[in-house]
Amino acid sequence: MTGAAFFDLDRTLLPKASGPALSAAMRQTGVVSARMPGEALLFGYFNLLGESLGSIALARQAVLVAKGKPADAFDDAAQLAADVLEPMVGPFARMLIDEHHEAGRPVVLATTTPEHLVLPLAERLGIDYVIATRYEVGDDGRFTGRNDGHFVWSIGKIAAVRDFAEEEGIDLDASFAYSDSIYDAPLLRAVGNPGAVNPDPRLQALAVAARWPVLHFDTSPGVMKLPVIGVELQRAIALLSRPEVFPYAKFTVRGTEHIPDAGPAILVGNHRSYFDLVAMAVAFRRTPRSARFLGKKELFDVPGLGTVFRAGGGISVDRRQDDPDSPDAFASAVRAIRGGELVAMMPEGTVPRGIPFFEPGMTGFPGAARLAHLTHAPVIPFAITGTEKVWPRSAKLPRMLTNPLTRPEVTVTFGEPVELKYRSVPRDMERVFDAITDLLPDEVRTPPRPTLAELALTYPDGRVPVEDRWYAADVDDDEVVEYGE
Repeated sequence: MTGAAFFDLDRTLLPKASGPALSAAMRQTGVVSARMPGEALLFGYFNLLGESLGSIALARQAVLVAKGKPADAFDDAAQLAADVLEPMVGPFARMLIDEHHEAGRPVVLATTTPEHLVLPLAERLGIDYVIATRYEVGDDGRFTGRNDGHFVWSIGKIAAVRDFAEEEGIDLDASFAYSDSIYDAPLLRAVGNPGAVNPDPRLQALAVAARWPVLHFDTSPGVMKLPVIGVELQRAIALLSRPEVFPYAKFTVRGTEHIPDAGPAILVGNHRSYFDLVAMAVAFRRTPRSARFLGKKELFDVPGLGTVFRAGGGISVDRRQDDPDSPDAFASAVRAIRGGELVAMMPEGTVPRGIPFFEPGMTGFPGAARLAHLTHAPVIPFAITGTEKVWPRSAKLPRMLTNPLTRPEVTVTFGEPVELKYRSVPRDMERVFDAITDLLPDEVRTPPRPTLAELALTYPDGRVPVEDRWYAADVDDDEVVEYGE
């Protein structure tokens, strides 16, 4: 026996209710003449908070609308509705369907929505089976106004799923189920791998208590959204990251018009300080987007902080692996890009310390170019300056009380997409590095030799190794020799 993957429809595969599209299609094809009473109000509530007894009462009454009509009377409306609903199914949901197929699992649509209205949509999505409410058809080929079998909701849905599993030889313990509704808790409890998708408040609480994964098919797996309001955690943080919250720094953001309003892109920039994350949050407040940031595994291992990073959509990179472009991280980044998201990275891997911090040009890992070659997503360069003055590498915390009247200026500049040739990963990565460097001001691109004190700021402990002291402008050769003895 094999497992299957059971998907609910409304607020699961679809981001909202299918009812308005189905109702509009039926009116357009002349199958019905008017909306059912309370339809708009109930669908609005459904989209905001999920399924209610009122919306189910409406669904139960729908069978009477079909009474006396030929069994094929709704075919044109179902096709018309599928034209509207299919584009609403996001890429992450489609990828999950494909993954279940690749694993050898049949994919099943399990929905309260009448079968004759969802069959065209299921076919277009490559779904293998449909478990849905069926309307009885009489000997005259017309709907009788009664259901044929289970009303596929709550207890009725799990009963229909069990019947299907027995008939098709499906092992529920090896199966997956995805739903947004607390009323589908019986189905979720019946399978070995439940998933709460865009859950209503009660299912959210149950999922947390039962340690079920909470998913959102419009974002990468693991990304957290705030319950009820449905705002992504990272987006909420960006919206709260007003410059006034950080009075010890002045912020300038340029070039956000180069970030696409929709669709994938790879954002690649330099790394100057731990304060870079704050600068990027302030910058993203000027856009409608969020991004999946690649960060070193050590940050994700910090208790509490790592959880926040993951919930915010961060992708962990293990720099200790033989391949610096972590395969797991790389796969997650590709998935995010194919899902239409932004992926942001700083290919230097860490804040440069010592002499490399002051030298012109950039070096780093080629992962950004590899991603671009594989996905052909546009590469948007960005340059950060000034963050090292707020939080130098030698400090454990930002300098929040230093120079309150002469705040350091932090600048984030986004550039035009880099023109890649797609022939050589290393050469295209050089083009990306050059584009980032071109965005830097002259004083950063070709800085004067630092003093010993300035050089010390780039080391975690604030101590300059003897072998690097020669680089400081205020240290002579005799002093270097003396330190080396």
